[in-house]
Amino acid sequence: MNTTTQAARSADGTRIEYLSTGRGPGLIVVPGALATAESLAGLAGLLADRYTVHVVQRRGRGGSGPQGERYGIERECEDLEAVRARTGARLLLGHSFGGLVALRFARGNADVDAVAVYEPGVSDAGSVPVGWIERAQREVDAGEDLEAFLTFVRGTNPERSGRVPRWVLRPALRRAIPADHLRGMLALMPQAIREHVEVGRLDSRLADYAAITAPTLVLRGDGTGGGPGAAALDRLAATIPGAQGMVLEGLDHLAPEDKPEQVAPAVGRFLDHHAARTAAR
Repeated sequence: MNTTTQAARSADGTRIEYLSTGRGPGLIVVPGALATAESLAGLAGLLADRYTVHVVQRRGRGGSGPQGERYGIERECEDLEAVRARTGARLLLGHSFGGLVALRFARGNADVDAVAVYEPGVSDAGSVPVGWIERAQREVDAGEDLEAFLTFVRGTNPERSGRVPRWVLRPALRRAIPADHLRGMLALMPQAIREHVEVGRLDSRLADYAAITAPTLVLRGDGTGGGPGAAALDRLAATIPGAQGMVLEGLDHLAPEDKPEQVAPAVGRFLDHHAARTAAR
């Protein structure tokens, strides 16, 4: 299906671009920290036969405006409202930091009919580490974006990549990530740092999400492990009234980008069940 590039104007005047494809009830998709709208094009395409999918180009990416001096989760939610108002979409899908944004937006929001999130960046009792931020910021300020990325990779996953020496991890990442993809991720490090500041600021506030009244699906992959992050997501699902938690076998944190064909069926089944509320409006 064809994809069109459109834009909405957020409350502070910032231009928010979004990519639209498909037909059916409107679905807003919110990418994660080191991602752009194009990162979730595969997932959008798999849902486009039954939904009109609008993938948000979050602040600091593509044709959207910068994060701005007053950046925070509130601005991200205002951006989603601008896209929702422009498109009429009432369904949400968020990945990683985009999942956190989707959940914050859905709190007490009668304009959201259903929300699905894959490993949202909701931290509880430090389950999403943020101790790496200060060093990464110094490295970005010094123009050392690759070193900041290494700090991010090691800091956010201390039990795995965090144990790998930097001199080993540096060439390993260069081999594992295509050069153009790596350049794109490095360019997003300044934005990712500011976004993770918000993750830390909102740590240990699971009770906030009890205000979500829309049906909610919290997805995670079993490849992420059964540590603090998995336990926090289980607690999140238990906090949201009537939410459904689901573990997808063989998938890791980046599955919505790398293996969308294994994520789309679970998302589709959930949304299909609840999209009737949207169609009836």
